Amino acid sequence: MEKIKNVWCIEGIGFDCNSYLIDNIIVDTGTGQNKDYLYSQLESIDYNPKDIEMIVNTHCHYDHAGGNFLFPDAKVAIHQDDALAIEDENDPLTAAIFGTSMERHDVDIKLKEKDKVGDFKVIHTPGHTAGGICLWNGDILISGDTVFSDGGFGRIDLGGNREDMKKSLKRLQELDVNYLLPGHGPWVDNGKAHIELANRMFSTF
Repeated sequence: MEKIKNVWCIEGIGFDCNSYLIDNIIVDTGTGQNKDYLYSQLESIDYNPKDIEMIVNTHCHYDHAGGNFLFPDAKVAIHQDDALAIEDENDPLTAAIFGTSMERHDVDIKLKEKDKVGDFKVIHTPGHTAGGICLWNGDILISGDTVFSDGGFGRIDLGGNREDMKKSLKRLQELDVNYLLPGHGPWVDNGKAHIELANRMFSTF
């Protein structure tokens, strides 16, 4: 595992998203299908999975929130606009392209713009889903499925909205992002350049 400042980065396998550990907070938990892998990654840095106190889901899709049950004692935090989707196991948004239901989860904290998660600020970035968020601390951007490295951006056909995504990408371009930690694919430095590329690519999409 690689550590960037105070964030441990866990690469997703299979359909799992990347997960990020900040103190006793885990950002996104994958599908839940690779429990042994996720636990072993945490244990490789002498971290006990039972010590997770909070789960922050960047959005409601199964590949990001399906593994919430792996940390039964942790509080679940997600943006208020995506909360209902994971509180209702039959909501089609949670399955997205995966064709499976996600175990229902209670939401303990319904996040909104400018809330704090550790030393990170919540930025509401709808587009991939209505309640998509990024986490920003002035240096590192944990971007969920809003923006990826090398100019990638989240799909808008899984409960998203084109105009929302356009506005969210423009907003992120204004940030002086050093490290970009996305929901899928590699985490990179010089994140601002990757976000600028995503904006150019989206304008031709």
